[in-house]
Amino acid sequence: MANLVIVESPSKASTIKGYLGSNYKVVASKGHVRDLPKSSLGVDIENGFEAHYINIRGKGDLIKEIRKEAKAANKIFLATDPDREGEAISWHLAVALGIPVEKTMRVTFNEITKTAVKSAIKEPRQIDMNLVNAQQARRILDRIVGYKLSPFLWKNVRSGLSAGRVQSVATRMIVEREEEIRNFVPVEYWTIDAELKTADGQSFSVRFYGDENGRIRLSCEEDATRVLDAVKSGDFTVKSIKKSKKKKLPAPPFTTSTMQQEASRKLGFQSQKIMKIAQELYEGINIGSENGGVQGLITYMRTDSQRVSADAQAEAREYIGEKYGENYYPDSPRQYKTRAGAQDAHEAIRPARVALEPAKVKKYLTNDQFKLYKLIWERFIASQMESAVLSTVTADFASAGYIFRASGYTVDFQGYMALYEESEEESRHNADELREEKNIKLPNVKVDEKLETLGLTPDKHFTEPPARYNDASLIKFLEEMGIGRPSTFATIISTIISRNYVKREGKSLVPTPTGEITNKLMLESFPDVVDYKFTADMETDLDRIENGKMEMNQVLTEFWSDFEKELSAAEDKMKDASFEVPVEETDIICDKCGSKMIVKNGRFGKFAACPNYPQCRNTKPLVAKSTEEEEKAEKKVVVADFKCELCGADMVQRSGRYGSFFACSRFPECNFTKQKTKDIGVACPKCGSKVVMKNGKNKTVFYSCEKYPECDFSSWDMPTNEKCPDCGEILFRKKGQATYVCHNKSCGYKRAIEQSESEE
Repeated sequence: MANLVIVESPSKASTIKGYLGSNYKVVASKGHVRDLPKSSLGVDIENGFEAHYINIRGKGDLIKEIRKEAKAANKIFLATDPDREGEAISWHLAVALGIPVEKTMRVTFNEITKTAVKSAIKEPRQIDMNLVNAQQARRILDRIVGYKLSPFLWKNVRSGLSAGRVQSVATRMIVEREEEIRNFVPVEYWTIDAELKTADGQSFSVRFYGDENGRIRLSCEEDATRVLDAVKSGDFTVKSIKKSKKKKLPAPPFTTSTMQQEASRKLGFQSQKIMKIAQELYEGINIGSENGGVQGLITYMRTDSQRVSADAQAEAREYIGEKYGENYYPDSPRQYKTRAGAQDAHEAIRPARVALEPAKVKKYLTNDQFKLYKLIWERFIASQMESAVLSTVTADFASAGYIFRASGYTVDFQGYMALYEESEEESRHNADELREEKNIKLPNVKVDEKLETLGLTPDKHFTEPPARYNDASLIKFLEEMGIGRPSTFATIISTIISRNYVKREGKSLVPTPTGEITNKLMLESFPDVVDYKFTADMETDLDRIENGKMEMNQVLTEFWSDFEKELSAAEDKMKDASFEVPVEETDIICDKCGSKMIVKNGRFGKFAACPNYPQCRNTKPLVAKSTEEEEKAEKKVVVADFKCELCGADMVQRSGRYGSFFACSRFPECNFTKQKTKDIGVACPKCGSKVVMKNGKNKTVFYSCEKYPECDFSSWDMPTNEKCPDCGEILFRKKGQATYVCHNKSCGYKRAIEQSESEE
């Protein structure tokens, strides 16, 4: 019998299947197959934190199918992702399939290429229980926090809320930044620019710096006036000119964190979207037979490491030499030091094959896939290139005891900058009064040379508050604080948004009233859970479990002993207390009473409601913001060309589990709905009215009379206007088959659909 290879995703399975040949069958588990139950804690705290896993609902048939394949297979290879989560999935699969841990054949590969996959199959290992226990410890910790704190929030804030161990810390970061912005007091400062001219008529600009003793800050108009009065009547003298050469090193290849930050800044993608596209590039895409068919384009996308294999460096070096010349790569391959505390199990994120330039595979990729692949490919190649060489200049000009300065640089040798330049973080924070200019061109002046003053321009400024977090800056801060891991950053952000603790305003992450109230309660009652150092230390403990330096139960026991005390104390403290969540106002004015409408949650999502309910029951639909970058603009509400049959208000299009439908715009005051239909241009075989197409379960379609239920005609097969040549009844186009059948079952007429009809 064939050998069985089990991976997580169907796309990964199809890629690997093409590499291994007919002796191997590759199936997908579609993620986890077992987890803690949703209906209970699922952790026996009193009995050594024993986890009670169950098969995930809906996975029963899949598990049976895989178990059947496993029984018939000669060998079973568990080839899930090469990280804690992947190791845990392999362990759960082994348990579900009844394979003893010591007999498991675990294989991992950093890139999904034919060479990497075949090499891994030749060298299987056992499941690493240290990795599994690190994942289990995280899952159990998160479950305990979520299930113990959520009822506390329901009681004191609002029902339906939930708490998360790391998500609560991320919410705290965003709330505290918002408080910084609210409490920020702008500070006045002034700049003075002087326009100077040389003896041969060349003019240029310099900016006030200070005096002989150093830099001076002009904090008010009086300070600026004092300098202006002193220098306005005299000329300037060249005091000093300093020129130097410096090398600018390329940025290292991407880790998960830096990839998310750079793709957010340069491409405008949100973190969850970045990871989704990276997963697609890793798992494999058909890039045409001329490029090798289906294969993974990048290495594993969840990594802390900046390490690069010698083979990849050699590939890059060869490419750089052929494309740019030998002077564009350094004498020896570049080595980048991975930051302290990072996991070094995998390489940095890089192209699986350097030869697959972005332009070569562009036509096989979606626009977003191409953009991210190009970013990863260029960043890696640039990381192996020679440094750029810059000529810098700083010139000081004196007048009346004050110093004005100009500084900047020119690029003498592009080096890696010929291909890639990392983005500079946007800083709204107190703009530097002395900016360094690129490609600055100063006249050829000499020390002690006198210069004429053409004009002086004073400008008043105010310092600005810190910028709100966006995906890139929050991920950077989480990483700096040691909170979460690369594989969790995108999930953290999407979770706090889905729980309505944080919302997006453009690219910014802004706390909601619910988020602020919940954060306040957490700080007062559970300071350890939202403490930055405590959460970072917990990540370190999970790493120690992974490395075999700590036991899972030791970490869980130490956490629970402190958390149990906090929980008990908080319950006593908050017995009679409650927090009122401020309402979220909209810009919509109630057209019945003139009040500013507020956001409410209903069965079909958020809607705008009058704050004077029940005196005023007016409601309006809210236009939702899309989570996808391509749909940043507000969605337009589609208004039907008919009115509500109960109250006469507009009907608007909505989406439900059976597809699109129309609902009264005054919902929830009026609950009238009408299914969306499409006229197919066919007469009803029973009453002669129109036949319309409707949505059924799982977004399948069926056909019925527009007068249903008065006329009860309905069919899964599509009726046509064509008549049966044998009995004269109408013909139906058979669902899922290329045939026409007669409506009269006793007739039995059947005809194949011709190719031209099928194409139509």
